[in-house]
Amino acid sequence: MFDLLVINATLPDGRTDVSLAVQDGKFIAVDEGLRAPAAEVIDAQGLLVCPPFVDAHFHMDATLSYGQPRVNQTGTLLEGIALWGELKPQLTQDAVIERALTYCDWAVAKGLLAIRSHVDVCDPRLLAVEALLEVKRRVAPYLDLQLVAFPQDGVLRDPQGMDKLKRALVMGADVVGGIPHFERTMSEGALSVKLLCELAAEQGKLVDMHCDESDDPLSRHIETLAFEAQRLGMHGRITGSHLTSMHSMDNYYVSKLLPLMAEAEVNVVSNPLINITLQGRHDTYPKRRGMTRVPELLAQGINVAFGQDCVMDPWYSLGSGDMLEVASMGLHVAQMTSQAAMRQCFDAVTVNAAKILQLEGYGLAPGCHADFVLLQARDTVEAIRLRATRLSVFRRGRRIAHTPPSTAMLQLPGRPGSTAWMA
Repeated sequence: MFDLLVINATLPDGRTDVSLAVQDGKFIAVDEGLRAPAAEVIDAQGLLVCPPFVDAHFHMDATLSYGQPRVNQTGTLLEGIALWGELKPQLTQDAVIERALTYCDWAVAKGLLAIRSHVDVCDPRLLAVEALLEVKRRVAPYLDLQLVAFPQDGVLRDPQGMDKLKRALVMGADVVGGIPHFERTMSEGALSVKLLCELAAEQGKLVDMHCDESDDPLSRHIETLAFEAQRLGMHGRITGSHLTSMHSMDNYYVSKLLPLMAEAEVNVVSNPLINITLQGRHDTYPKRRGMTRVPELLAQGINVAFGQDCVMDPWYSLGSGDMLEVASMGLHVAQMTSQAAMRQCFDAVTVNAAKILQLEGYGLAPGCHADFVLLQARDTVEAIRLRATRLSVFRRGRRIAHTPPSTAMLQLPGRPGSTAWMA
């Protein structure tokens, strides 16, 4: 007898009438039409069952701090960085932990069970690092939290920058971060990429850098990042986040850059909500939107994920941890409106992001962890269109969140008692 059997499910790949059998927290079988005894049986009624959502780029140390100590009036990236610098001395460990745990609750309710969070390591106290390590420990039973040692102010701008980053890694940070475009010069930025990638290679760490997050068409740090991935043999272990300058680069240069990135197996994280909010602020019209070239990257065989990046913090006053909102914005800005392209946007917040985090046991296949979400939608495109209700969220075969179906009671002439939940 199975612990759990989900029947009549539709999967993201389009298969229908699929049954998922769970034993000891793992999928034992995923087959069409399977019926067998189980301690609990859930009839999905043809609705979509997908692996958990994954956020490949977030800032949990700043989340839910909107308005502290003031509001970002210009809405720019640089004012957000300056505002975060004002807030850092006021941070307390308890406040960071409380906000982060609240956000993790939001995430689980939305079926988001894995997050890569960048954590600022420029504060000599490393208070935020300590706080998020504690959060990581507390949420481990229900959410995978991966921490990036992120030198928000530039690792070479600060004489102790590299030492603080190394301390964060010793404390338990998982990934080496960087921000080369914020170093003092282009050459200093390139040097930071080289040094940080070498550090990651020495310690067997992954790399995830805020890279070319500007409207400057001459910013070239992703090229350096791809070169270092190739030179150090770190194929598939390095991620370039944002890459917004690629929106402004000329096509000839990009035609050279994309094959280099593909050869080095560099991953990419685009953050649609934030990229289109912060970029193009110096433009009048025509006005650039700043999101990187997602369709072209995917066509080159490069793994691309979408991230939430910010929720109610110095850079962004909105957000709720809903990765379907992120997928929807990416779909619209990148004009990925074919059926196949819309399905790619769903992958960008699930399987592609999981690949970047190198999550073990992720997916809907025998042997994988029984982590999944039952959505009030019949396929992935409909899920994005409706921002589908997460009816049930499971972790290791155990339900950890439940939301009632979204239903409107209609009182229309001639149609008493009608209900509607989909358009």
